[in-house]
Amino acid sequence: MKLKLIPLLIIIVFLAAPAVTGQQSGGSSREMSIEESYLQDAIELMIIRETSRTDNIDQKFIALEYISNAIERGNKSNEIRAALEFLALEGTQNRATENRRLVNDFPTVRREAARLLGVFGTEEAKTALIRICTVDREPMVLQEAIKSLGMIEAGNSDDAVNVIVWLVNRYNVGTAPDNLMALAAVDSLDKIAERNNGLTNPGALQLLIRIAEGAYTPPVRERARQALVDLRRYTAQGARERQQQ
Repeated sequence: MKLKLIPLLIIIVFLAAPAVTGQQSGGSSREMSIEESYLQDAIELMIIRETSRTDNIDQKFIALEYISNAIERGNKSNEIRAALEFLALEGTQNRATENRRLVNDFPTVRREAARLLGVFGTEEAKTALIRICTVDREPMVLQEAIKSLGMIEAGNSDDAVNVIVWLVNRYNVGTAPDNLMALAAVDSLDKIAERNNGLTNPGALQLLIRIAEGAYTPPVRERARQALVDLRRYTAQGARERQQQ
């Protein structure tokens, strides 16, 4: 049997096994036992490992789909996170070359992996997103990483805010700045400010002002102005809550 056929056979076994899918012989569904649930997780991890490490982009998206399903079920194991981080950094930090040519540069894969890291939502996921922001060069990936940083509630938000501000300033060049990246930054900073009763980072406030007054499209500038209004409201609300304590 050729090695490249193993992932496909694993998937077939996974889909066909009644004990794993929780289907009885008559077709009716039932709750899986602990043993069956463990078996499902184990086979799922096998599929993710096999498909994420291939050189085929379609196989990598299969891995991402299984990862997404696992996260939705509440599976946030180190194995799932490690596979997700590998896919998020493939082609940048994790590079494969053939005749000195990069052969694993899949920005769409990295973008989806960055999105799922936000859904994963742990401190380790935030660390991986910050790494993406420092090593990736694809705007579509960076935009998604910024959005995901705004979703993560774990830990202190200062490191996320700092990298968002740094990244947008880096791409705020001349008269043609990146509108989509700026919009992602505004939305993320707004979410972080709402969770923390405002923002104490002066760089974040300065960034919002620059976007509101800069060479961005009118909708982006208006969104930044609204974020500044929201920021004042979050700060005032936080002050009231501290007084009541």
